[in-house]
Amino acid sequence: MLESLFAGSLEDARRRLEIESLAATEAKALAQTPAIDALAALAPRDTIHVLAEVKRASPSRGSMATIADPAELAATYAASGASAISVLTEERKFLGSLDDLRAVRARVQVPLLRKDFIATEHQILEARAAGADIILLIVAGLDQPTIKRLKQFTEELGMTAFVETHSAEEVTRALEIETKLLGINARDLSTFETDRSLFGRLAADLPGDVIKVAESAVRTVDDVRAYRADGADVVLVGEALVTGNPAELLSAFTAVA
Repeated sequence: MLESLFAGSLEDARRRLEIESLAATEAKALAQTPAIDALAALAPRDTIHVLAEVKRASPSRGSMATIADPAELAATYAASGASAISVLTEERKFLGSLDDLRAVRARVQVPLLRKDFIATEHQILEARAAGADIILLIVAGLDQPTIKRLKQFTEELGMTAFVETHSAEEVTRALEIETKLLGINARDLSTFETDRSLFGRLAADLPGDVIKVAESAVRTVDDVRAYRADGADVVLVGEALVTGNPAELLSAFTAVA
C-alpha cells in the first residue's frame, strides 16, 4: 500500500510538471513569504499541542467527510487552539489537493504541513509555493540518502521536516539525520492496524531536544492523556475532528497537561 501511495503521488506530480515547469514552481516557492517557524510553534509547553488535520478520506477508512470548504474548517481549527494544521494533498486515496493547501494558507496564520507522499524536490517546491511551512518525510518510504537529501532541501527553503517513523529502526534513521520534529505513527502501514502503546515504547529514549508527535489512534480525551503521559509534545488528529465537533474536541484536547 505504501509503495502504491508513493507511486501515485509521484505520477500525479509528473502530470503537474507537464502543466507548470519546475522553474516556474521554483520561482513561486522562492517568492513566498518566509515559512513560519514550526519548531517554535510546537515547542514543548505545559499543555499538549494539537496538529489538526484537514482529511476527507483514507485508505483504511474510505470517505470520512466531504469538507466542501477546507479553509473554513482550518479557520475553526486555528480559532479553537490548534497549534498547526495538516492538509492532505494526496489525490487518489485521501481526496486532497494542493488547492486545499492554498485555500487554507490564505485563511490561517498557523504553520501548515503538506501531508503527502513526498519523494522529490519538486514536491517540496510545490508545497512551499502553495504556502506550506512543514513537509512530511516518511522513513518507511525513503532510503537514507534520499531522506537526508530531502530534509536538507526542505531546510534550505526555510521549512521544517516532519519525519514520520513506525519502528525503533526508523527512529534511529530519523535521529541520524538530526530530526527535530519526529512523528511516531501507531498505524502499521502494511496492515493498517493501530497499536497506541508503540509511541511510549519508542519515545522513551528520544533526546530532549526532539519534539515528539503521536500519530493515529487519537479519538478521545483519554487517548490524548495517554499519549501525553507517554511523553508526547504534540498529537496529530484527523478523523476525530472531521467526523465530530472540532471546536469542542480541540478545546478538550488542548487542555490536556
